[in-house]
Amino acid sequence: MKFNQATDYAFRIILYMSTLPFGTRKVGAELARTSKIPERFLLKIMRYLVNAKLLHSYRGVDGGFSLAKKPKDINLYDVVTAVEGDTYLQHCLYDSESCSRGCHGQCAVQEAVGKIQAVLIQELKNVDFETLAKRERSIHISLHHVV
Repeated sequence: MKFNQATDYAFRIILYMSTLPFGTRKVGAELARTSKIPERFLLKIMRYLVNAKLLHSYRGVDGGFSLAKKPKDINLYDVVTAVEGDTYLQHCLYDSESCSRGCHGQCAVQEAVGKIQAVLIQELKNVDFETLAKRERSIHISLHHVV
């Protein structure tokens, strides 16, 4: 399994916004610069995050983006599904009729992968951005104190 580049960028955006005081607005150009994301690609990702109600979008002179939820209420799974939609490890997990063997979801591999997928989803849901933001701050503090 591999998350696409847009998901990686979305993680960066939500993580960066989570390190700021809640309600802080940032314009797209600044988010692109600080997160090292091409600006044209950033705007596409922001639409996904706004549509998923993870970010608010503001127009005008004081426009920009802010978190729509507190970082503790946003998890990795929220971001993955915002960008990629529902993610499945194997095609037959969401379309049992697609099996070329005609198993219709009755297969030892499908059962095993289905269990792994359930654990993966739960683990992604267990990681919230408040926790990640705290860890991010401690990483950067320790990096800047290296002599």
